[in-house]
Amino acid sequence: MTENRVVRLKSRPATMASRENFDIVDEPVPEPGEGEFLMRADYVSLDPAMRGWIAPGRSYVPPVEIGAVMRGFSAGHVVKSNHPDYREGDAVAGLFGVQRYAVSDGERAVRADTSLAPLEAWIGGLGMPGLTAYFGLLEVGAVKEGDTVVVSAASGAVGSLVGQIAKIKGARAIGIAGGGEKCRYIVDELGFDGAIDYKAQDVSEELKRLCPDRIDVYFENVGGDIMNAVLGHMNTFGRVAVCGLIAHYNATEPPPRLTNLRSILVNRLNVRGFIVFDFAERNAEALTALAAWHSEGRLKFRQDVREGGLDAFPDVLNLLYTGGNFGKLVLKL
Repeated sequence: MTENRVVRLKSRPATMASRENFDIVDEPVPEPGEGEFLMRADYVSLDPAMRGWIAPGRSYVPPVEIGAVMRGFSAGHVVKSNHPDYREGDAVAGLFGVQRYAVSDGERAVRADTSLAPLEAWIGGLGMPGLTAYFGLLEVGAVKEGDTVVVSAASGAVGSLVGQIAKIKGARAIGIAGGGEKCRYIVDELGFDGAIDYKAQDVSEELKRLCPDRIDVYFENVGGDIMNAVLGHMNTFGRVAVCGLIAHYNATEPPPRLTNLRSILVNRLNVRGFIVFDFAERNAEALTALAAWHSEGRLKFRQDVREGGLDAFPDVLNLLYTGGNFGKLVLKL
């Protein structure tokens, strides 16, 4: 416990991030002060939002500064504590940054109960992706029994949970994913009512077939042509929860024109962007529900755990933007 492997932002990428955009260095392990604890990370979360966090310009949080530790969630164990609520050996998860060791005062950290789910699930289904799916669908999407819910990136960390929670709440769930394997997974394993392979099928035609009564809730993770297609099939007073626009994160050209913008007016749609931090004061409520559904076998988590340690961080991160991951992408340290 003498060296801390750290990923720091070196420069801002123009498109896909690469190894050249980061400094991966060894530094002294920090010491916790009064009211703080030191944690050692075992898993680092790879999330689509990371590309936005290193882009310049105004966003919902300030961009990671050049030279700063890369922002990120991780899960591990407390190795030293001066904090009254955390003891040595406690499993923890939180926004600790992309590094092997981190000091925390407990803000944006939780104790991870590994009797409920493996440690890596606490940065997945019981972490930010789970909270995002829960609040995005139930609060922003205001899903109700009998609704038809469509979710893009449906086999991913957030989308796979959205569809399952929709089913728990008595709604129909239709997922849009890339490739036959992912589409079969969300239907056969997760219980979605239908799936659309955007790589091989006409999304609009499939929506017409699978959603004969049109769409009440659309959970948006992608943007681009898929968003255009879905907007054309929304019901009157439908709700669109805009969680992400991953199709645009590395784009060098303007995004496709929103050709179905008129649908927002004609169908009086409620289109709302949201960030999981908007509901932070209710995280305990969400975690209680998510953990209960998981324990009952009604909510399944799929982790895509990659090896290679922090040196592999830039390459593994880019799997999110090429469709190379299957489930919640996690880097094992």
